[in-house]
Amino acid sequence: MKSKHDTMTMLEYEHKNIQEGRRVIAGVDEVGRGPLAGPVVVCCCVMPLNDEDIIQGVNDSKKVSEKNREILFDKIKEKAIDYQIEILDEKTIDEINILQATKQCMVKAIENINKRTPLDIVLIDAVKLDVSVPIDAIIKGDAKSYSIACASILAKVTRDRMMVEYAKKYPQYGFESNKGYGSASHIEAIKTIGPCEIHRKTFIKNFVNN
Repeated sequence: MKSKHDTMTMLEYEHKNIQEGRRVIAGVDEVGRGPLAGPVVVCCCVMPLNDEDIIQGVNDSKKVSEKNREILFDKIKEKAIDYQIEILDEKTIDEINILQATKQCMVKAIENINKRTPLDIVLIDAVKLDVSVPIDAIIKGDAKSYSIACASILAKVTRDRMMVEYAKKYPQYGFESNKGYGSASHIEAIKTIGPCEIHRKTFIKNFVNN
């Protein structure tokens, strides 16, 4: 896990907003834009930002080991002031495209939290949204903002657990290890036996015989 110093450097955007008078700061991130199968998952979370409440080791979920993500997942859920996880399935992704599906999930997560815990600002990873709360879009925000990184971990672990469960129903595709992403063995399975119900048809059209 990252050191205390490294984790504290991820609070620059939070501290800037606090200095400008904003107190309730949410982070938003998504997981699952690129996979060939399964849903997209979005989390919006509000974390306490006092030094004593900062969870050490938090970082962009892609930079944290699976073992540590599981540990951090429980700590973040326990510490969070509020959080909302939204999931949109592969059928909807095929219908409206992955960008619109991701934005739809993000808007829903933000608005649902804002009803319970009125937000002053939302920190997000470089996506523009039409919501009732001010947005601060940060390029590569999941590696720069503690709040976004917390949301990233909650979304990632939620989606990974779903894919492990799908692997029990569709064992041929190796979802327990590839989590729906396009590994060589996953693509070969699609070519050999065809897609299953949770494959994104618009993502795999190049691998399936018409």
